[in-house]
Amino acid sequence: MYSSRIDESKNLDNEEIIPNVGFTLDRAAIHLAKGNIYCHKQNGDQFELIELADFNQALFKSIETLRVELLSIHDFENLPNPNGTVINVDSECISDEDWEKAQKKYFAIQPLIAQKKGYRGVDGYERRAKESGVTSRTLRRWVDAYQHTGSIASLLDKKRGWTKDKTRLDEAMNDLIKTVIYDYYLTPQRPTMQATVRMVHKRCHELGVEKPSGNAIRFRINQLSESTVLKKRGYREKAKNKFTPKTGHFPEVLAPLDVVQIDHTPVDLIIVDDKHRKPIGRPWITIAIDIYSRMITGYYISLDAPSVTSVGMCLARSILPKNELLEQNNIENITWDVFGYPEKIHVDNGSDFRSEDLRKSCALHGINIEFRPLARPEYGGHVERMIGNIMKKVHELPGTTFSNIKQRDGYDAEKNASLTLAEFEKWFLTYITKVYHQSIHSSIEKTPSEQWKIGIFGDSLSEANGIPKLPVDDITLRLDFMPSFERTIQSSGVRIEGIYYYDICLNHYVNTSDKNGNKEKYIFRQDPRDISQIWFFDPKLKQYFKIPYANQALPVMSLWEYKQLKGLVRQKYGKSNEHLIYQAWDEMQSLTENATSSTKTQRRKEQRRKHHVKSQKHYAPKEVEVFELLEEESRVSDSILDITSDDSDDGIYFYEDIE
Repeated sequence: MYSSRIDESKNLDNEEIIPNVGFTLDRAAIHLAKGNIYCHKQNGDQFELIELADFNQALFKSIETLRVELLSIHDFENLPNPNGTVINVDSECISDEDWEKAQKKYFAIQPLIAQKKGYRGVDGYERRAKESGVTSRTLRRWVDAYQHTGSIASLLDKKRGWTKDKTRLDEAMNDLIKTVIYDYYLTPQRPTMQATVRMVHKRCHELGVEKPSGNAIRFRINQLSESTVLKKRGYREKAKNKFTPKTGHFPEVLAPLDVVQIDHTPVDLIIVDDKHRKPIGRPWITIAIDIYSRMITGYYISLDAPSVTSVGMCLARSILPKNELLEQNNIENITWDVFGYPEKIHVDNGSDFRSEDLRKSCALHGINIEFRPLARPEYGGHVERMIGNIMKKVHELPGTTFSNIKQRDGYDAEKNASLTLAEFEKWFLTYITKVYHQSIHSSIEKTPSEQWKIGIFGDSLSEANGIPKLPVDDITLRLDFMPSFERTIQSSGVRIEGIYYYDICLNHYVNTSDKNGNKEKYIFRQDPRDISQIWFFDPKLKQYFKIPYANQALPVMSLWEYKQLKGLVRQKYGKSNEHLIYQAWDEMQSLTENATSSTKTQRRKEQRRKHHVKSQKHYAPKEVEVFELLEEESRVSDSILDITSDDSDDGIYFYEDIE
């Protein structure tokens, strides 16, 4: 994943410096399913997944020793891809023209992937070929490419950033495998993948031909559409319910993460700063909810107004496991076993959801975005009701603003405010994991936690869907959802918002020009919560490199904080530069000590800065530690967090208002 870029460059003092370390994007996903073979990350041994034990463990059988062991699912990775296809291109490297072409291809194959009525089998391909003006063979090639990666990027013409092996099975072997899959695997008897592999090998033995690898056979099984598999293996009614649209109400979803709804709202609560415990205003919250189970899959709480960053952070948190998040917030004796890629996200038509960056990032990870149809409230009702229920509980907290003037009725929210942002976040986590997820939901007549478990492991009435697909690399996921921009590279480095960044890995691209003589621009990404470093995408190495401040004396700060300082400096001096920014920072820190206790705006600014530091820590992977927390978080008092009942016999709650 990492590789050093060797460069003999020296710094301004002519001292040798350590080469930067590049990070290679990896958008692969791992899908754990019974009968599949996986590699152990530590020793490379191959194991067959026999049975899922819970959300974190499974029974694995060693291919070499045949010994069955209970092992962590997080210790395994995919076998090497038989086709060797890797997408390590940055989304901004894709031109609008290339992206539009790829989207047209996706539109052409969409009915075939979804197995819509009239678009199945050979006749379906022929029909779509006439409609789209390409051959059925071309359509099959596009379908194969898309289903292998789950990404629209696989349909790009020029395949920028791709590597590809040349090993392929011949046509006769492909036909043999397909025949066995359709005549044996796709039957109501529902044989396992491993049994199907053995059947292919048996046919090869009978014909006296060389056997293909089991991985190649499993790869072709995984290419089958879910609709086809359900119908052919005896689940026709389930396939009909899942893939047949129904007008007048939200389309039925029959599996976890089929549809996730996301929305923002200001919280009906005044919070206080964590130093002087005085009011600083209302935070914003972004929430993602799984429609199948009603489980909350992710969230993002901030003092900043909703933005692309809010959506990206919420999505990243939704997809990744939550164990570390609960530990960091001291949430004990409960789990939040929700993770994995959503098939589709439903959002409103706000500009933050319409962002081109967000659209491309979702496409690269195989996530479809669907915007709420106008005058169709059922397409956003689930998340809105969820937010409404959370606000009802928030109205019980000191400092609530309630939802209208009549409810407030003389209540002084600022005077009664007592929770800090960190304390509110801990309250929120405690409520959703220990109360909401464990309470009977009136629409599904089960707790969200129980419904999620049924969707994963199945029961007497429902087929198991298995552990959801997880990203192989969380750093890639985080980078893909960061805002991006293009800049030229000068001898002094790259200039962003008046700040220079430099590292020796930029030297190869200083003052380069394109074929028309124009200065070449390169792609950078930046986390707005911490502008002390940016990420540079090297177009030749297809790797990302961290680029720090050129002036290491500059403090760590967020983008909004820097813009405020820049505005103050220009107002005072009529110009802006790094020296004046640094001077203003020192002055602001001194003023903060004196003014924070009496100025609400200043307290809010200080608290926002601290929260950006905290959220950076939560999202920074172990390999890329951004910085340590500046202060230890305040612990929430037991009286505020005591929102679960000690008198409950089984820990299950029922609320009539949870819909």
